[in-house]
Amino acid sequence: MILTVTINPLLERRINYSEISLGRLHRRGKEALKAGGKGINVSRQLNKLEIQNLAFIFLGGLNGKLLRNVLNEEKIIFSAINIKQETRYCTVVIDDGKSIATSFFSPNSVISLGESIEFKSKLEKMIQNCEMVVFSGSSPCKEADDIFPFGIETANKYDKISVCDTYGTHLNVCLKKSPTIVHNNVDEVESSLNISLKSEKEKIEYLDFLYSNGIKQAYLTDGWKEIYASTLDFKFKVIPPKITAIDPTGSGDAFTAGIVYGWHHDFSFDETIKLACSLGSVNANSFSVCEVLKQQAEKYLDYVEILSIGKKMKLLDVTPNNT
Repeated sequence: MILTVTINPLLERRINYSEISLGRLHRRGKEALKAGGKGINVSRQLNKLEIQNLAFIFLGGLNGKLLRNVLNEEKIIFSAINIKQETRYCTVVIDDGKSIATSFFSPNSVISLGESIEFKSKLEKMIQNCEMVVFSGSSPCKEADDIFPFGIETANKYDKISVCDTYGTHLNVCLKKSPTIVHNNVDEVESSLNISLKSEKEKIEYLDFLYSNGIKQAYLTDGWKEIYASTLDFKFKVIPPKITAIDPTGSGDAFTAGIVYGWHHDFSFDETIKLACSLGSVNANSFSVCEVLKQQAEKYLDYVEILSIGKKMKLLDVTPNNT
């Protein structure tokens, strides 16, 4: 079973209009409630890939009740720690005529120290009973900043594979705890660690930094641009398939789900990154978030190009295990 951990979940209100003009009233939009948050997105995509998983989240207030209902409707299995504050929300306004979506986010929830401690206590027990654990998304407040580092350390303690896809002030601490796998977005890393990743040299140096911290596999994505990746100390530049992007929301989470799928099925590095790239690309071609079917992604596998950087890897499966 795969465990996904989201400490900053989101209730998403999506309103579709056939056409939008600024400065005018708009009526008769079509509204739908969706579950958001990076780990929840990963869980949704894993469901589409038919991988059993459990989402662990915070829920609070009326928004938390609505989000609970949405998760049940989407058949996303979850467990939650209740908080006193409201779960954050987002309004997404979609102009169907121009295929444009604009998002408006509320402030983050504030997690109390007691709620954070309760979450970590339950998290440790859940990690012991999972195959892999995915830590995704931002931290809502300083009281929650140590949850992901604690979870990564706990996964290592119990010899579990951990995937870290986060950003913000706690990222550096997360990396020092040596997750098995790291997936980062270039912009998020630059702002979180105050470093530059503009050149290929800088990206390679960042992959070396991750490997020096005991991270076995790393993926550095940058929207539609080339992906830089490493498995142990082998490095690659990956050219994703070219697909017209409509809404990239959740593409990184679909990518992360592809990594999890590959590890779960003992795929080679090449097979894993091809699936992850294809899932991310197909996701960007729709307003739906992380609802890509495996057969949709498989159509683009052969369009993913993998180029070695530096020393060459032999043509065999070098996907590292967690030992």
